[in-house]
Amino acid sequence: MPELESLLRPFQFAFMHNAFLIALIVSVPAGLLSCFVVVKGWALMGDAISHAVLPGIVLAHVLGLPLIVGAFAAAMLCAVGTGYVSARSRLKRDTVMGVVFSAMFAAGIVLYVAMDTAAHLDHILFGNMLGLTKAALWHSAAIAAPVSALLLVKWKDLMVQSFDPMQAQAMALPTAALHYGMLAAVSLVVVATLAATGLILAIGLLVAPGAIAFLLTRRMRSMLGVAVGVCLVAMLGGVYASFFLDSAPAPTIVLILSLFFAAALAGRGALSWQRQKTPFKAQDRWR
Repeated sequence: MPELESLLRPFQFAFMHNAFLIALIVSVPAGLLSCFVVVKGWALMGDAISHAVLPGIVLAHVLGLPLIVGAFAAAMLCAVGTGYVSARSRLKRDTVMGVVFSAMFAAGIVLYVAMDTAAHLDHILFGNMLGLTKAALWHSAAIAAPVSALLLVKWKDLMVQSFDPMQAQAMALPTAALHYGMLAAVSLVVVATLAATGLILAIGLLVAPGAIAFLLTRRMRSMLGVAVGVCLVAMLGGVYASFFLDSAPAPTIVLILSLFFAAALAGRGALSWQRQKTPFKAQDRWR
C-alpha cells in the first residue's frame, strides 16, 4: 500500500535509526529526573547547568579529551560553585545561578570564537540527532543506564529530601549525599542529552515531562511512570514527525512536549472536579 510505505519511510534510513535509538536511551533518565527537578524547584538549576557546560566542551575539544569529560566537569563546577556562593552571601540561589550560568555560557562562546576548533556550534547548542555516531550512542547509554538505575533505587529517599529536607535529616538520611547526587545526576543527564537536544533545549527534557506528570497524577510513583512515558512518546514522535515536516528533531520534540503540557493544563479542570468528589489527605499524594 502506498500510504503504508510512505508512513514507514523514516525507518528505511540509518540516520533515523540512530535518532530513534538516542530517543529511547535518553527518555528514561530525563523523564525520571524531571520529576525531582520539578518537585524540588530546580528548573533554573537545570537551565544553568545546561548552559554552563559550553566552556567545558570547548576546552575538552581543544585538549583532545572526550567532550563528556569537559561537559561534566563544567556542569559540576557550576552546580557546586552556585551552592557555595549562595550559602556564603546574602544573595538568593536563583540570583547566583543567573549570574553564574550566563557568565559560563558567555565564556564558552568567547573560547569557541577565540580557539581554532572544528566543533560545530549549532550541533552543540541544538543537538545533532540526525548525524549521530555509534560512539555518541554508547556514551549516552553509558550515562543513562546507571543514572536511571540509581534514580529508581533511591526514588523514595530523593522524594523525602526534595519535599522536606528537615524530615530527611530526622530520618537519618544522607542528605548531603542525596543533594550532591542530584546535582551530579542533573549534570550527567545534560551531558547525555547533548547529542539529542543540545544545550539550549535540554531544559525542555529536564522540566516538561515532570511538569506534565505533576498535573496528571496524585502519587510520586505514578508521576515517575507518566513522566517517562510522556518523554518517550514526545521524543519518538518528535523524531518521526520531523522527517515529514523537514524540521530539526530537537525543537520538534520540545514543541510536542509543550503541546502535551498545554493539554494537561486544559484537562486539569476535569481532574480537579473529580478530586473534589474523592477527598484525600495532602500527605497521601506522594506515597
